[in-house]
Amino acid sequence: MLTQSLAVAILAAAAPALARPDAGYWKRAISSTLNEARTCGIYDAAPSVKAPKVNPWAQITNEDTVAVWDLLHAPESGLNLTDPAKAEAADNYVYFMDTLHTNKTAVLPYIDGEGAQPAKYARVVIFEGAKPEPVSQEYMVGPLPVGPATKIEKLDYIFNGEKRGAVPYNARYFDDKRSRLSEPLLISVMSEIADITEALFGGVYYGSSDNRTNMVAATPTPVSLDGSTAFRTIMFRYPGLASYLTPIDLYVILDITGLDASKYTLRGIVTNERFFPTVAEFRAAYDAGEIINEFPQTRDQEWALLKLREDMGVRDLEDRLAPQSIEIGGKRYKLDTENQYVEFMGWSFYMAFTRTLGLFFYDIKYKGERVLYELSLQEAAAQYAGFQPKAANTVYQDTYYSIGTYSATLLEGFDCPFGATMLNVSYPEGRGTEVHPQAVCLYEADSGYPVARHRTGASNDYGFSRLGSVKGSSLWARHIATIGNYDYMFNYGFHVDGSIEVEVRASGYLQSSPYYKNQSNFGPRIYEGTQGSYHDHVLTFKADFDILNTKNSLQVTDLFVKNQSQPWFPELGTFEQMELHAHNMKEEQMFNWAPNNQAMYAVVSEETNKWGEKRGYRIVPGKSNIHLSIHDSPFSKKQSTLLKSNLAVTRVHDTEPYGNSWQNIHLSYAPQQDFAKFFDGESVENEDIALWFNLGMHHFTRSEDVPVTLFSEAVSNIVFAPQNFNERAQEGDLRNRRWIIAKGGEEGGLEYEDHGIEMPTCRIELEEPATKVLPIVKL
Repeated sequence: MLTQSLAVAILAAAAPALARPDAGYWKRAISSTLNEARTCGIYDAAPSVKAPKVNPWAQITNEDTVAVWDLLHAPESGLNLTDPAKAEAADNYVYFMDTLHTNKTAVLPYIDGEGAQPAKYARVVIFEGAKPEPVSQEYMVGPLPVGPATKIEKLDYIFNGEKRGAVPYNARYFDDKRSRLSEPLLISVMSEIADITEALFGGVYYGSSDNRTNMVAATPTPVSLDGSTAFRTIMFRYPGLASYLTPIDLYVILDITGLDASKYTLRGIVTNERFFPTVAEFRAAYDAGEIINEFPQTRDQEWALLKLREDMGVRDLEDRLAPQSIEIGGKRYKLDTENQYVEFMGWSFYMAFTRTLGLFFYDIKYKGERVLYELSLQEAAAQYAGFQPKAANTVYQDTYYSIGTYSATLLEGFDCPFGATMLNVSYPEGRGTEVHPQAVCLYEADSGYPVARHRTGASNDYGFSRLGSVKGSSLWARHIATIGNYDYMFNYGFHVDGSIEVEVRASGYLQSSPYYKNQSNFGPRIYEGTQGSYHDHVLTFKADFDILNTKNSLQVTDLFVKNQSQPWFPELGTFEQMELHAHNMKEEQMFNWAPNNQAMYAVVSEETNKWGEKRGYRIVPGKSNIHLSIHDSPFSKKQSTLLKSNLAVTRVHDTEPYGNSWQNIHLSYAPQQDFAKFFDGESVENEDIALWFNLGMHHFTRSEDVPVTLFSEAVSNIVFAPQNFNERAQEGDLRNRRWIIAKGGEEGGLEYEDHGIEMPTCRIELEEPATKVLPIVKL
């Protein structure tokens, strides 16, 4: 029989070590009695490494944030700013501060040579309501640290809209100051019909701060189409932890153009699939018995909470801790915490973080050779469908809400494996820095399959003469952004075979609709008075490939089926045969995956491997690589261009770092950043190019979305795989493998080679007592 030294890791504690609150922070706690022998190195910190260069993409420091804030508010700045805590919509005040991206043309001489470290700049958004023509204006402040050379300048060069870095005030973010302007009109309307809403829905709205109010008013986006006018569509729900699943069939639409609230007007009230332009018409219809609540909504939200349901029964053996992915023997990746730099199995890369977009990756190299200059999320969007105001006109672009600010604490052992490296994230907030502890995790995981395997058959007791199997694993970086009702899980995997995977999963509450018995074409009934609203999730990513250098092309290899004859088969005449035809894309363009995937797309360099083939990386579609279904909606007409195809390729320019603007959502007809303008006929052959790709889900809602959508089903991914980048498959230098030979003759038996990689002998204990606190690593 086949035998080898094998030790079993035993999970021996009554309860796992979970993150627990301590003085406002979350910390991982394990027993001080654990040692390396008993924990298999699971809780050892990642070995340290020194980054080749100081991270030029890192977040600005807290000291810089404070200094920039003070500079902006100094009288000599001339900005006439009011403290945001005291400001109203008609004042000038700072909405947010972030780190301005560092131009690629400034970075490359630094990271690839002896060039100077690029200067850092802050990005500042100021709502300028006190100006004669109010605008939301972006500024750049730098170089940092603040000194005599520091300037406050309008940030215009990264936008291509008519006003560049400025956005009309009607299209600015709908913050609390803006909400307060229209609240009196909403209260007036709802007070006039309070007797009707009480009778129909058992609810009234007298304002969010009024104790009599027992309905929640929510405002989806957009609230403008081009910035010339503005409207506010209010949907109502019952309050509670699962409010998104208890919508009420009542909508109020207000015209909120400008800053003079006395000119705001009621646009109409919607219920029972009918529109009433005035309160009087709404009341008349109610008095005539034309308005009913056929499917009353429940206020009980216990059915919609994400908690254990005893009434669903008990699964056998579910009282045991589920299988865990753990790094037995210690971590195999190295980390420079100060410079946010990682090395793993031939991979190296830097990380960065912004409030608007979250986690970025830069200078991604495999075995010392650059594959990608940048890999980043660009937008996370959703568009809904339905015959009522909420669903019909709701389009979300989550950069508007600042995705990075919603990346919060991850739960060890559930969101991330036990022993994962937990990283903080930080971003400027007011005159300081907000820190979210343990918001990103790094960990190596078993791939769930060998990276390679093969056996050669033989007529013996074992069924083979030779068997080789190579263990597969990958390093993952993960963060989860909970933006309103949805939790987006972003996963970036670096595989030992030299491939990169980008994956996104969605969970959380549906933004559902009241149930309408004649609207099944928009989604199924999922509870007594609740309907699941169909919607698209589309997430755009940017992959700035630099295969070896900045001179790359997008190679398309089409698979054709042709009729041909071959002289050694004369009796067959002509028959179908497959052929490959390769060519490079010539100009910037948006495009979709070929039908039946009968085309291969690869970013290639002019440099060749040993066999004379151009070295590159293939773009491999995975699960649910979709684009937006709707292409000509008034609510997503021009500001959503980047969401409307599977793929796009453009030339890289410092003036085009982002495919979208966080303020675009209210500018469907006149976007601040118009992705369509990127495509101006420039060559993408042997140039510095970026690939833009979309992941996502057509969310066909279902009763299994209650209480929340499941990560297991709502998933989309893509893989970048070496395409002639190497001379052979990247498995030959992996020692985690087994080579087994079936010996012949009377002696028989098996011989195997483990290359010195043996299973560790140790005992794993995951204990809850917080007698030892491990440090939280700063990102």
